[in-house]
Amino acid sequence: MIDRLGRNIEYLRLSVTERCTLRCTYCRVNAGFCPKAAELSTAGFKRIAQACAVLGINKIRITGGEPLLRKDIIDIVKELSSIDGIREITMTTNAQQLAGKAKALKQAGLNRINISLDSLDTDKFFEMTGGDLNAVLAGVDEAVAADLLPVKINTVLVRGKNDDEVDDFIELTRKKPIDVRLIELMPMGDLGQDDSLRVNNDELISARPFLRPLPPYYEGQPSRDYTVEGSLGRIGFISPISHRFCESCNRVRVMSDGILRPCLGDNLEISLKNALTGSDDELRKTIRDAIYDKPTGHHFNRNFKSIKNMSMIGG
Repeated sequence: MIDRLGRNIEYLRLSVTERCTLRCTYCRVNAGFCPKAAELSTAGFKRIAQACAVLGINKIRITGGEPLLRKDIIDIVKELSSIDGIREITMTTNAQQLAGKAKALKQAGLNRINISLDSLDTDKFFEMTGGDLNAVLAGVDEAVAADLLPVKINTVLVRGKNDDEVDDFIELTRKKPIDVRLIELMPMGDLGQDDSLRVNNDELISARPFLRPLPPYYEGQPSRDYTVEGSLGRIGFISPISHRFCESCNRVRVMSDGILRPCLGDNLEISLKNALTGSDDELRKTIRDAIYDKPTGHHFNRNFKSIKNMSMIGG
C-alpha cells in the first residue's frame, strides 16, 4: 500500500507479547508490561495479518518482548506463513530459549531469524541483559544448522559498555553465514536519553577502511552493509539518528494487544480492537487509514520521549 507520501508500505512488525526473559538496559528497565490476558490470540494475529496482506503487506517480522515465550508460537508461525501474499516470515528473538526450537520454527514456515546479542563477553552480557550468553551462542549455531539464513545478529552499541567489541562482532561474519548489524542507541527509555552514550556509526566505518560496501538486500533496508574480504556474512550499520531513513521506511508495527503504531519514533497509535469485532472490510479500512496517515518521520532529534518502551512496541 502507498501512504500519503508515496512510500510503499509492505512490511509488518508484529509483536506477539511484551513479556521477556531479559531486562536489557536500553529496553525495559523498571517497565510494566501488557498482561498476558490482553495479548491477542493466534486467530487475532492471523486476521490482522490477512487484512494487511490484502493491503499489500508481504513481509512479517514476529517480535516481542520475547516471542518464544508464547506457547503457541509454532502455531502462530504456521498460520502467518499460510496467508496468501505473505512471501517472508522472520522473527527477532533474544535466543535464550531458541536451542531445541530452531528446526521446528523452520518447518513451521519461518524463513529467517534475527538474534539480539549485545556482548560476546559473558559477564558484560549478563550486566547488560541479565541473560546467559552461552544460551544465545547455542541458539545461533542451531539457527545456522536449521537454515534460517542469513542469521542476523542485532547489537545495540552503548559507549563505554560494548563499543570496544566492534571488531569481535565483525569477526563473527568471517566463517559463518551471519550478518551482524550495529545499531545506534535510540532515545527510547532512560538510557537512550543520554546522548553521550550513543556511538555514531560513521566513526566506526571511517576507522575501518578494510570494510567494503555492499548493495542492500532489498529496497528500504535500514542498514548500510559492508563486508570484509573472504567473509561469509555482512556487517551492517543501522543509524536512525545520524542517517535517517524515514523517506524510504516501508514498515508499520502492531503490538500484542492490537494497537497499530505507524512509526516507532512517533506516539501516534491506532487501536484495532474494535475493528476486530467488526467485518473484514471494517478492519481493512482502519488499517488502510492508519497506514495512509503514517507520519513523515521520527522525532528522535527533537527531544522525543516515547510513551512506551521497546518491549511494549516490539523491537
